[in-house]
Amino acid sequence: MTWVLLGIVVLVVLVGIWVAVTYNGFVRLRNLVQESWRQIDVELHRRHDLIPNLVETVKGYAGHERGTLEAVTKARTVAAAPGSTPAEQAQQENMLTGALRQLFAVAEAYPDLKANTNFLDLQRQLAETEDRIAAGRRFYNANVRTLNTKVQSFPDNVVAGMFNFKEAEYFEAEDPEVRRAPEVRF
Repeated sequence: MTWVLLGIVVLVVLVGIWVAVTYNGFVRLRNLVQESWRQIDVELHRRHDLIPNLVETVKGYAGHERGTLEAVTKARTVAAAPGSTPAEQAQQENMLTGALRQLFAVAEAYPDLKANTNFLDLQRQLAETEDRIAAGRRFYNANVRTLNTKVQSFPDNVVAGMFNFKEAEYFEAEDPEVRRAPEVRF
């Protein structure tokens, strides 16, 4: 009788240890996902801060391109608004990217603007920021994948359900230009 009772106590202790270790793993992954999202957020803010300077520089050369400049400003305002989920933020950033693409298309028509060192510097900084955002998105999405796999996998999903751990959203580029295969000509 005492051996059975001892066996039950050992089993309960082992299950308790497993639950604690699994719970701590979920907490670590959730915090890693949140930290990686904050890194993306920093780069998005940097991008949003560069855009007004870019718009002002273009305005000096191409002031009559008012519709394009207003579209960029409006898209930046929407993208910079706080409180978005990763999916909503991705959609807003895609709209901003499209508006910026139009702005750079306008700049192509103005050789003096394309040669302006301030414009070139802003364009370079924006390109560097875009690269950091892309790297941050890859890091964030890898952490989301790890968390989501753990939330969905048995027996960890039992602990996830008990302590209300949920899947995280991916931060995905919806831009067709990003997803389109490059065209190669010889």
